Amino acid sequence: METLSPIVRKRVEALREIQDEHDELEAKFFEERAALEAKYQKLYEPLYTKRYDIVNGVVEVEGAKSETPAEDTASEEKGVPDFWLTAMKTNEVLAEEIQERDEEALKFLKDIKWCKIDNPKGFKLEFFFDSNPFFKNSVLTKTYHMIDDEEPILEKAIGTEIEWLPGKCLTQKIMKKKPKKGSKNAKPITKTENCDSFFNFFNPPQVPEDDDDIDEETAEDLQNQMEQDYDVGSTIRDKIIPHAVSWFTGEAAQDDEFDLEEDDEGEGEEDEDDEEDEDEEDEDEDEEEVSKTKRRQLQDQRRAEGMEHRWIALLSASSSDILRAVAPFSFPSYILFESSPIG
Repeated sequence: METLSPIVRKRVEALREIQDEHDELEAKFFEERAALEAKYQKLYEPLYTKRYDIVNGVVEVEGAKSETPAEDTASEEKGVPDFWLTAMKTNEVLAEEIQERDEEALKFLKDIKWCKIDNPKGFKLEFFFDSNPFFKNSVLTKTYHMIDDEEPILEKAIGTEIEWLPGKCLTQKIMKKKPKKGSKNAKPITKTENCDSFFNFFNPPQVPEDDDDIDEETAEDLQNQMEQDYDVGSTIRDKIIPHAVSWFTGEAAQDDEFDLEEDDEGEGEEDEDDEEDEDEEDEDEDEEEVSKTKRRQLQDQRRAEGMEHRWIALLSASSSDILRAVAPFSFPSYILFESSPIG
């Protein structure tokens, strides 16, 4: 501002006043949007309850009993088996996180909910499990603390500590190593190692309190882990919870693929344009090589005739013609006068 002239500074001040008015309206928009989201979240709740009851066999859908043959009554399935596991596995982001060894535990998942939190700003995911042979917890939670509620800037994430039952931890595996030959101890050596698992989601990456000691590579790796973790959480919140049955049936995945295909088509058109430009450039380079060859042939002819002094004029005229021909394609001028073919 100090470098501006007084009249321009006055105009900028007027622009600032306009910006202040805009910011006031924007603040009202965020406030009204939050109220609208809260209103509809309450309206969704009864629908989610109905979904829960059907998925877990609390209530029966009208007419479903009549669809079951009498001989199958004893083995009748309850609710919709593997509902949440199937819905999550159908989503590309979550499918990468779910390992085969996780699936048996995720079959006990009864419901997933989310809610906003205000202090600090953010949101919380809740995973409700039936009693199972893997862990004691009936509810696993994941909370995201955001720096700004309106912008997806993650401050930190906190997950539930899972109380694994003996020998059932899915986030670790036991490695057995044979003892060396001649060793007095004939028993195999066992070693516990961390392994990939969806349940690592509840043990999110943490930013050290003293981040001065983190080198650039470690910081970048940590940032990537946090971004991936947030991507998983926001996918569950924004896609899986509100549209679970569409993911269970696969319809939502097809819609996602259709959207990706549209994006790919747009990129494909750009690629075709690039290829056309490259073809035009190749044609111009071919024409240039032909012109150079003709100039060399003409030069040899003029030398033979003792007319070398006239070649300079011919070369200048030929160069101008070539330059006009290739100018629309913005070739660097130095290409026109290289002594060897461009290849």
